[in-house]
Amino acid sequence: METKKIRISDYNYPLPDERIAKFPLPERDASKLLLYKHGVVGEDVFRSLPDYIPEGSVMVFNNTKVIMARLHFRKSTGALIEVFLLEPVAPADYQVMFLSNERCEWCCLVGNLKKWKDEPLERSFEVDGRMVTLKATRVGEMSTGQRVVLEWDNPEVSFAEILDVAGELPIPPYLNRESQESDKTTYQTVYSKIKGSVAAPTAGLHFTDRVLRRLDEKGIVREELTLHVGAGTFRPVKSEQIEGHEMHSEHFCVQRSTIERLLGSLGHIVAVGTTSVRTLESLYYIGAQMARGGMDAGQPVHVTQWVPYEQVPSVSAAEALEAILHYLDDHQLTALHASTQIIIAPGYDYKLVNMLVTNFHQPQSTLLLLVSAFLHGDWRRVYDYALAHDFRFLSYGDSSLLIP
Repeated sequence: METKKIRISDYNYPLPDERIAKFPLPERDASKLLLYKHGVVGEDVFRSLPDYIPEGSVMVFNNTKVIMARLHFRKSTGALIEVFLLEPVAPADYQVMFLSNERCEWCCLVGNLKKWKDEPLERSFEVDGRMVTLKATRVGEMSTGQRVVLEWDNPEVSFAEILDVAGELPIPPYLNRESQESDKTTYQTVYSKIKGSVAAPTAGLHFTDRVLRRLDEKGIVREELTLHVGAGTFRPVKSEQIEGHEMHSEHFCVQRSTIERLLGSLGHIVAVGTTSVRTLESLYYIGAQMARGGMDAGQPVHVTQWVPYEQVPSVSAAEALEAILHYLDDHQLTALHASTQIIIAPGYDYKLVNMLVTNFHQPQSTLLLLVSAFLHGDWRRVYDYALAHDFRFLSYGDSSLLIP
């Protein structure tokens, strides 16, 4: 069956509200772990995960950090406006953005947009004993939201500091609750480093220092990449067939040393979470294009949504990774910066990922399509087992280790 013609209604399952974990367990690694190995389904506790990862494997983690992406402003009329930061526009580089002082521009979702005409919104607060007034001005529309200029009156204060004081953590909408102080810790992975996501890479939330230590003791190599998770990850598929769904674009960065490690470990790659999957599989298509000589210096490196289904790959995974290494060397780069819109759905042939650690995803979501593709269509047995055995679902829920 042609991938584009997949009906999203075929990827539905009953998810009662009480099965959605509203809060995490007190101990991250005490969550349940569903085990799917060559079609056999069982369970254990997450802290036992290292027992099931073969020696010589490379585990790939997404080290992105969730930002305090929600800013609230109150108009003089009393109306509350929410400005939800989606993606930096100027400066467009995340790290440069967070160091900005006095001014920056973002693509934003705006809550209560009808109530915000042309007037700037303002709020004042204290940052380390210094008073700051933050002003938001709408300057236009973009394909995914509103273009908003943010300005503040103290050049000694960086935008990162402003968000830490004035911003709120964007917990998933399906939790149906306000964010709490505890979320600032529990909705970040213990290895998060690089600020930029508006949603956590939730498969990583179960890892603790002791689980990571046990992986190290077993000789399992840990590598990190950075993909900044966008709000599009929650966007429902509204079209009957998936060809009508436009995937969101997400930026990622992979170090040269990680690509070298992947090249030496093909056949033994464990992705932690769907964001790591999307990055790793995108590497293949970037490398395949480079191997065919189709990438010029200075050209944005991007994977379009349907490229896996429109090209017959004639390049091996090893050749693709080697081509990226040559590209980096030719341009004297230590890391690959790129973006991806890849959709992974049944009919997709995985190129790099051999095992997957992931949570349980929403019905009729693109993430469920990704899991189905990984399990060659056998997703229902996994989800039926989880529903029948009291597993907790979605971001703060339980986890699974999938070995096709």
